Amino acid sequence: MSQGGAQSPRSVAFRREREAEWTRLEEMVEIALRGGLRKLDAWQLEELPRLYRQVLSSLSVARRTAMDRALVAYLEALAARAYLAVYGTRKTRRGALLEAFLHTFPRRFRALGGEMLLSAGIVALGALVAYALISLDPGWYDTFIAPELSQGRDPGAPTEALRAALYDGGMEGGETLFASFLFAHNAKIGMLCFALGFAAGVPTAYLLFSNGLMLGAFVQLYASRGLLFELMGWMLPHGIPEIGAVIFCGAAGLHLGRAMILPGQRSVADAIGEAGRRASIVVMGCVFLFAVAGVIEGIFRQSVTDDSIRYALALFNFTWLLAWIALGGRDGSEARLRFGGTRIKARSASGSEAA
Repeated sequence: MSQGGAQSPRSVAFRREREAEWTRLEEMVEIALRGGLRKLDAWQLEELPRLYRQVLSSLSVARRTAMDRALVAYLEALAARAYLAVYGTRKTRRGALLEAFLHTFPRRFRALGGEMLLSAGIVALGALVAYALISLDPGWYDTFIAPELSQGRDPGAPTEALRAALYDGGMEGGETLFASFLFAHNAKIGMLCFALGFAAGVPTAYLLFSNGLMLGAFVQLYASRGLLFELMGWMLPHGIPEIGAVIFCGAAGLHLGRAMILPGQRSVADAIGEAGRRASIVVMGCVFLFAVAGVIEGIFRQSVTDDSIRYALALFNFTWLLAWIALGGRDGSEARLRFGGTRIKARSASGSEAA
């Protein structure tokens, strides 16, 4: 251990009593960081958590008794490196992505349960409002859906034309391009729902409500013509991942808004920063959902016209999505390491820990 500057006798004695254990820990940490914990033998695996606890204890004493800065800096660096050795994943990029996809995303999703319910409720409210208003006066339809989006599917269209739009192809080889466009458009909406959440969540709520209005208007139009079953078969295969992703991104944005309104003991900037780091994993998972929806909407939707197949795909999408968010990451929410019956809960590199 290199030291700089003058050292007090107390620091010298403190270091002399414990330096051998720090050196052993340094050696184990170096091995673990280079090759992973599997490179340590059984004795070293038994020693590592004990030495890690001891260096945290030494750091606490050094800070509390105001020993020289070089000693404190050394112990902080050793504790941080030991933390990485004990709790760091040391995974390949593919392994890290799988971990985030299969475990981190569903855990973060469930942690935002309240925001998820609120986001879904805002979309549902918008859909109900549009459905009710258009049922009373079809003139409301153009208020909620612009002509360029409806593409002729409006209250003035004949019923047969509306039905034909659900089954007739017409992409003329442009399915892939259309899928790419849909992915970019829907992902943009989702990102906006998240990014605008910092403004107390108000813009996010507006975007969610607006999407609900468009959804309700579209459903009311087809339901009024007796085509609700056909519409659901056409919409649900891509709508489950797509609308789900919009709701999830909205929940992430509302989480930011809550952090701004209720920062607790932290500053608003710190609260938003922490909320953003938690919610960003959810948004990353939504990018995958938007991609799935784009492929289905651009390719599958118009090329498969059998209602039973459409509903089968909708059921399949609902099942895997529900299993992913409900069951993923259920193997433990804390980072734990067990050595010979000893358990350590990860808290911080230089903070306290519990055995």
